[in-house]
Amino acid sequence: MSIESIRETALLKAEIEKAWDNRDLLKQEVTQNLIRVVIEELNNGMIRVAEPLNDGNWQVNEWVKKAVIMYFPIQKMHTYEISLLEYHDKIDLKRDFAGIGVRTVPGAIARYGAYLAKGVIMMPSFVNIGAYVDEGTMIDTWATVGSCAQIGKHVHLSGGVGIGGVLEPIQATPVIIEDNCFIGSRCIVVEGAHIQKEAVLGAGVTITQSTKIIDVTGPEPIEYRGVVPARSVVIPGSYTKKFAAGSYEVPCALIIGKRKESTDLKTSLNDSLREYNVAV
Repeated sequence: MSIESIRETALLKAEIEKAWDNRDLLKQEVTQNLIRVVIEELNNGMIRVAEPLNDGNWQVNEWVKKAVIMYFPIQKMHTYEISLLEYHDKIDLKRDFAGIGVRTVPGAIARYGAYLAKGVIMMPSFVNIGAYVDEGTMIDTWATVGSCAQIGKHVHLSGGVGIGGVLEPIQATPVIIEDNCFIGSRCIVVEGAHIQKEAVLGAGVTITQSTKIIDVTGPEPIEYRGVVPARSVVIPGSYTKKFAAGSYEVPCALIIGKRKESTDLKTSLNDSLREYNVAV
């Protein structure tokens, strides 16, 4: 069966699953070429590690993650130079930024197999293989987008933001940042955490699957784990937890309000924090 005849997703998926179950197939050129087709499709945004469904949930395409994992052992280490810079790796860097309409400031690096949509701006930053960054998003200075992370449209990842990568376990959902979110300086979002549309994270917020995310806007606290609800304005907080050695303050995230409908989306990212007297 030729490579062209199995580009259709269902057949491609079946071949990847077969190779996953029988790693001896990785020695065959046809299997290696199939895996490279998947990485090329990831690079062009034709397939995704995870994708939104009509009901608001997300579907993880485990077979795509499997292809990414199997890509590493079939690639050989090689040295290549870009101007005065030298790299020694298994995976090439993404190229043709002008052709895809992406602005890249010197120091910006995206690995081949990451998708960057038209209008993305990369300050000196890093985007790993399998990641998907949608149109109009700003990846600010020293921000990192980990492997397979899904970043929506018109998101602002501020300076030093760390978006974690999730390759294994295979069934794990990657980090998801939905459209129009603002992620403040030095925020950390890892372990497949999900930030829903138009949420605003103030500087220094850490969100993991075990982080307590507490809505303190009502008469009683409402607690979430692993997900920040849409339009929430979030700041770092702490709560008291008892241990054998005594009681100590443990980090959490506090939902202190919602973005207001009356505020224009392009300006409300910063304004939403200033409305609650929180530093950007």
